[in-house]
Amino acid sequence: METTAAREARGAEAQRLPAPPPSPAEPPAASPTPAAPRARPRLVFRTQLAHGSPTGKIEGFTNVRELYAKIAEAFGIAPTEILFCTLNSHKVDMQKLLGGQIGLEDFIFAHVRGETKEVEVTKTEDALGLTITDNGAGYAFIKRIKEGSIINRIEAVCVGDSIEAINDHSIVGCRHYEVAKMLRELPKSQPFTLRLVQPKRAFDMIGQRSRSSKYPMEAKVSSGRETLRLRSGGAATVEEVPSEFEEEASRRVDDLLESYMGIRDPELASTMVETSKKTVSVQEFACHLDSVLGEFAFPDEFVVEVWAAIGEAREACG
Repeated sequence: METTAAREARGAEAQRLPAPPPSPAEPPAASPTPAAPRARPRLVFRTQLAHGSPTGKIEGFTNVRELYAKIAEAFGIAPTEILFCTLNSHKVDMQKLLGGQIGLEDFIFAHVRGETKEVEVTKTEDALGLTITDNGAGYAFIKRIKEGSIINRIEAVCVGDSIEAINDHSIVGCRHYEVAKMLRELPKSQPFTLRLVQPKRAFDMIGQRSRSSKYPMEAKVSSGRETLRLRSGGAATVEEVPSEFEEEASRRVDDLLESYMGIRDPELASTMVETSKKTVSVQEFACHLDSVLGEFAFPDEFVVEVWAAIGEAREACG
């Protein structure tokens, strides 16, 4: 049997024993490495002045105004000198007009101010036969002239002419639909004047109203599968080219814009098609249009027609 003295001796011995080594600490769990942000591609576009210039390179723009500023900087001109741009053609070709999308391989031709001219017009019919568009940076210009119309009979007025003033009232800064409305509201049988600025032309383009011509600078560039989408608000984005349905629907809506309002605007038409994809009824579509494009004040019958045209395009494209 263990005595009290033995127990005390054993306790004292235990106190003299070294403490056991601490268990090795586990390394802290490694925090997950954050994914590196996707590098934004450096988009560089080639550009020339449509009437002739060396080739410049531009980048770092997100909307049309910034694009014009970059082109102006490349060629040492003021941004306000640029009337509009075409893609892959130096000609005043409204089918090649730069809108809200640029193919990543597109070649940009800038059409700058040329001669100013004034014409007197007498409105003998309700419609003048003009289709107006704008460049997104303050200039409205003529996109189409209807055969046999009042304007068609005035040889001095050409597709591509910028409308600078109506009866000496400057319209620089007005949107295309505002200019079209002003022209519609002019009284019949009363002469009025248009001050127009024509694009500066190369030698072999002078005197041509609508004919096309050979030109050595013509850029034979095919667009890739992606485009740079320019937006009036927010940053530009790289997107896939529009689908067959989106192209067909946008074309039909653009035709309705011309019929109802006397304007053509592929970017506006594209925005309306995009808006329709977020809605399931014409009433919801109308509400969304009011929130996105309220400044246009589209009439109800026009919205119904647009909704129907987009539906027809969807059916036609399967």
